[in-house]
Amino acid sequence: MKRKIRLWLSLFLLAILMSGCQKGDSKLLEEEQKPDSDTVNLTVWGAEEDEELLSQIIDGFQSEYSGQAEFSITYMPQSESKCMDALMADLEQGADVFAFADDQLNALVAAGALEPVENPESFKQSNLPEAVLAASVNDTLYALPLTADNGYFLYYNKQYFSEEDIASFDRMQDIAAEHGKKVSMEWSSGWYVYSLFGSTGLTVGLNDDGITNYCTWNSTEGEIKGTDVAQAMTAMAGHPGFISTDDAGFLEGVKNDTIIAGINGVWNAVAVEETWGSNFGAAKLPSYTCAGREVQMTSFSGYKLIGVNAYSKHRKWAARLAEWIANEKNQKLRFQMRGQGPSNRNAASSEEVQNSPAIAALLEQAEYSCLQRIGGNFWEPVSVFTANILEGNPAGESLQEQLDTMVEGITAP
Repeated sequence: MKRKIRLWLSLFLLAILMSGCQKGDSKLLEEEQKPDSDTVNLTVWGAEEDEELLSQIIDGFQSEYSGQAEFSITYMPQSESKCMDALMADLEQGADVFAFADDQLNALVAAGALEPVENPESFKQSNLPEAVLAASVNDTLYALPLTADNGYFLYYNKQYFSEEDIASFDRMQDIAAEHGKKVSMEWSSGWYVYSLFGSTGLTVGLNDDGITNYCTWNSTEGEIKGTDVAQAMTAMAGHPGFISTDDAGFLEGVKNDTIIAGINGVWNAVAVEETWGSNFGAAKLPSYTCAGREVQMTSFSGYKLIGVNAYSKHRKWAARLAEWIANEKNQKLRFQMRGQGPSNRNAASSEEVQNSPAIAALLEQAEYSCLQRIGGNFWEPVSVFTANILEGNPAGESLQEQLDTMVEGITAP
């Protein structure tokens, strides 16, 4: 009798358990099949100048995925060069998708703002190798390449310069002075000043800690010493055909015909070409005279990237939107609307892109460029150094002392 009771209880408990499992499975199945009725809210940060472009791209994304979710996508202007600072102020409230300059990648990864890209091989194969490298940390892809044009080159007005003239910065300054004009270069930014040190054997870069810098710009040894570059810069600053000015000053000078050549980036190509028309010219950077020899100017190469916030509440949709913004079709649209060079292989090899003088100049300059990997202490000491050179060194401090002070600031912990 006891055995029968035990058997009956066992069957009863099993039935209850099976019933519970069936209800649980049914409930789980219902939840899986139930469409997500919540609105997918996404915020996109991009350059202010890209508003019209990104509006078109976002509209296309919503049409492509219509019916799969309800979207509320907000574009907000945010400087790509300042993106990291804005994001780090409050990661959890930051943009879901954001455009940023590649030199911010390491810090964003270290802060946990970015996670490895899922299925990276397709993106590695579809983009230029250098762009993939710029979007990676230790061979792991953390963002999607967007452009391959965040560098600088020489703009020149063909009315004043021949192809032979543009090989020498010294020659260009002389020609500009003869016409009462200027050749421009921005010395308030170490980004451009690097071009004068890059091919001299004097070095600067990021230490293994990813924060501090090494720098030998004050070296007293080697074929070209730090003071040789400083003396060349002093001569350049005092030349009547030279002017140091920022982006706005460069464009203003081009439009009012006071600047007839300048070192600047591709983002101003459309405006410069509209002003100079058939006289518009672009080429790799020239050489300049230093320590009695011609030294080829180098450049930092840069890439714009698209990142997905690791704290996004809709990370999968944010990742899809980032992929959409960076795909081949929309990189071609970016070139057509903004003149920016694609990182996508197919887009970059298109006839339209290859025929762009500005993009061709960047490609020519690529042989003399390197990725910008610099810690934050680089910028201010360089600006202070160049400002003193431009002012004619009013305190009379020796060039070596000024170089030593600059390097001390650059390499500070």
